[in-house]
Amino acid sequence: MKGGAAVQYRFWKTRYLFGMPYAIIISMDLKQLRYFLALANEGSFGRAAEQLHMAQPPLTRQIQSLEEELGAALFVRTPRGVELTDAGMVLFQEVPNILALVKTAKEKTQYAGQGYLGQLDVGVFGSGILRVIPHLLAQFHSARPEVKLALHNLTKSQQIQALRERRITVGFSRLVPSEPDIAVEVVGRELLQVGLYEDHPLCVKSSITLRDLEDQPIILYPNSPIGSFAQEVVSAFRNEGVRLVVGQEVEDILTCIALVSARFGLCITSASATSLCLPGVVYRPLDSVWLREIELSVLYRRNDTSPVLQAFLDVMRNSA
Repeated sequence: MKGGAAVQYRFWKTRYLFGMPYAIIISMDLKQLRYFLALANEGSFGRAAEQLHMAQPPLTRQIQSLEEELGAALFVRTPRGVELTDAGMVLFQEVPNILALVKTAKEKTQYAGQGYLGQLDVGVFGSGILRVIPHLLAQFHSARPEVKLALHNLTKSQQIQALRERRITVGFSRLVPSEPDIAVEVVGRELLQVGLYEDHPLCVKSSITLRDLEDQPIILYPNSPIGSFAQEVVSAFRNEGVRLVVGQEVEDILTCIALVSARFGLCITSASATSLCLPGVVYRPLDSVWLREIELSVLYRRNDTSPVLQAFLDVMRNSA
């Protein structure tokens, strides 16, 4: 240990008194345990001191202190050196396990401090999980395979609340409102597409304008109270002076595309949603001045110094 600092190991043993178990806690200096192990292996104070690169008198004092701490003699002196007592033999069998446990704990603590161990709780949502988010999570898992990834399907407002309650570490969403305690970084942007059902007259066009969609029943999503993509679509129609006919309002992309497949109407969606190849659905690029693309953002607590979070953000930024 650095500077020869004493580190205490609390060693638990179960004993029985009048048939009842009780715990005896013995505090032992890890340095003393290493000295004990060297002496037990060498069978000589001189050879053990030489191996430990120390003088013999300090080694003798450390062993005596350990024996006093334990209340048991650990060695008997012989003409050839020292031999373990019965109590010493018990400790000799335990010390390697103790030292290995401490080494493992130290390594795991260091790995956790560097973001190589732990858990990353991630808030995800509908269309975001179709392309970009799995790619980022796969990159992070490749870089930090010992970090457990736990995904939570949450709406935008639920993600913000879960971050504040520390139920998730990071979230993904779109059109995230400004919050003083929540940091937001744009991961990427996607061009928008129009989802149509087969045989619709607009299928013959290579791209679709909002004017083309006038009086067509449009399926909007998500039906969310804060900063939703549906609100962006409504605003774009208004800004271009095009009449919008709302056919349905749903909460998720899968339901939206399923309704297009069932010919309930058309929809405007992100490019990643085109991977939802439901029967009878075709996609065309949207050509609009007011509605061209939509961003995907990552959100997390501003004051979060978690090494796992920082490692994830590094992977995300490098990928972006």
